[in-house]
Amino acid sequence: MNATRRQALASIALGGASLSARAVAGPAIGKPNILWLVSEDNNPLIGAYGDRLARTPVIDGLAGRGILYRNVYCNAPVCAPSRFGILTGCYPESCGPAHHMRATARLPAILRTYPEYMRSAGYYCSNNDKTDYNCDVDPARIWDASSSSAHWRDRPDGKPFMSVFNYMTTHESRIFSPTPGPVTPDQVRVPAYLPDTPAMRGDFASYYNLMSRMDTQVGERLAELEADGLAEDTIIFYYSDNGGVLPRSKRYCYDEGLRVALIVYVPPKWQHLSPVAMGSEVTEPVSFIDLAPTLLSLANIPRPATMAGAAFLGPHIGRRDGWVFGMRNRMDERYDFVRTATDGRYRYIRNYMPHRPWGMHGDFAWLAKGYQSWDEERLAGRLTPAQTRFFGPKPFEEFYDLQADADQLDNRIADPAQARRIAAFRTALDRHMLAIRDNGFIPEGAHGEGYAESRVERDYPLRSVMRLAAVAARGDPRNAARLSAMLRHANSTMRYWAATGLVILKMAAAGSSGKLAAIAGHDPSPPVRVAAAEALCGAGRDDIGLPILAEVLESTAAMPPRLMALNALDALGPLARPALPAIAAAVQDENEYITRVAGYLEAVLEGRYTPGMTFGRGRQGA
Repeated sequence: MNATRRQALASIALGGASLSARAVAGPAIGKPNILWLVSEDNNPLIGAYGDRLARTPVIDGLAGRGILYRNVYCNAPVCAPSRFGILTGCYPESCGPAHHMRATARLPAILRTYPEYMRSAGYYCSNNDKTDYNCDVDPARIWDASSSSAHWRDRPDGKPFMSVFNYMTTHESRIFSPTPGPVTPDQVRVPAYLPDTPAMRGDFASYYNLMSRMDTQVGERLAELEADGLAEDTIIFYYSDNGGVLPRSKRYCYDEGLRVALIVYVPPKWQHLSPVAMGSEVTEPVSFIDLAPTLLSLANIPRPATMAGAAFLGPHIGRRDGWVFGMRNRMDERYDFVRTATDGRYRYIRNYMPHRPWGMHGDFAWLAKGYQSWDEERLAGRLTPAQTRFFGPKPFEEFYDLQADADQLDNRIADPAQARRIAAFRTALDRHMLAIRDNGFIPEGAHGEGYAESRVERDYPLRSVMRLAAVAARGDPRNAARLSAMLRHANSTMRYWAATGLVILKMAAAGSSGKLAAIAGHDPSPPVRVAAAEALCGAGRDDIGLPILAEVLESTAAMPPRLMALNALDALGPLARPALPAIAAAVQDENEYITRVAGYLEAVLEGRYTPGMTFGRGRQGA
């Protein structure tokens, strides 16, 4: 694009005379149009957010004449769970398996989506084009139009519109090939947790240049709005659906995975709907769970009881407590369980599966040359301790001062000076998880998973489960007897976490081998059998545990326990070699996630793995 064209688009975003001259003073009649411009997979690598390398004049201009929200966070660091929360106003971990990437949660009738509410209020609602809602909702049912051609221009005369445009330009897949542009690899800053390799620098530079391209596309959409004479009647949102795609960002519960951009412009005609003046910056934390209530509020619809967030615009602004929460469970083919809270200054992270490293190989993510180079440096033994950490086990808890430690490497969880603050974060996270009935403790596919089912206390005693899971995740050998006793619990979720705690204890769980063998062989819950079998292997009884893991993998059971068995075999490393026949057979499985882990693990065990290898057939990514 030439400089003249770029300047023109920036001028539109800045609000030239033609746009502001038609502003209507006084109270507005009717309802505002609402335009959502949504980019894929990016942090605020935007000039208005202080990034000096960014080339984003259109978005910068929109921020200059609108509201810039400084501390904004998605609720899951990957698209599908995040989009579930945006669509429903309900945390994905409240409606399992929506917290897994990717899955199909059953949306109960009690949860209506925001386009349904907006259409009931008289809006024409269009979506262009991505859905990826992680549930069984039919886009054709909830939208007036949802396609690559959906547009506000197709609405009936006289109807206000709510239109969403999604931009794939910055999607993770776009950095798999170099993108030239104004930012070059020598200009970027590589964080201390990443190795400074040419491939890593190339991915960073490409990411900035893709942001610049997306900025131009946003400008073109704003030009359409202006050309249609709708600028004075339309409230504009720009945001990204989850955090960035560079290594240790997307899929991970650090700021790089959860912190996003949000800019809102409210034209003069509708500025009575904003509690702050245009040109303001809001530092109070905002969560994507707040988007649906805010949208409804702008249409003068009170927040439904099923929506967890609080509106920050419109007549129904809600009360906020300063906390924002995030989560991670299965990410594609890899199981994990992380919960986190931030107030914008500090981040608290709780790892319920600390025995699983951050850096579990992800077939789709490893298509990026940066991830490949990180793994190559690991294999060559050239990483610093800060860079090696990613491939090792996690602590149960992490606590970071985001102002002093932007890269989140200095874990202050044991700092006496932070003890009172950390206690407040712990309490806030516990209270939140109980309030939303967090489904994450229920193994995927197990009984009780789902919105309604997880609210039956006798089937899912959440407070007791949370206490046991915390004991398990702390990995204290003094709790071995307590965990062993819980293997006999009537509730399968309790048995699962007792067995998981013994996995974490490894040889310290040897005294529980008899009980573990009994449930690994006969428990009616396949996830419990998998956890017990892995615990047996860690406790020195791989002669019992490995055949059970292979049996589950070779079974005709549903995908989740088979994938759990593969993840367990991968974690065992060379100890898993006797299971190679079952692993090799799984390489040809019909399920893409099974194929990915099995192919990777087979290559590792046979000594032929290199970071550039790929194992999935369909290349389905997040």
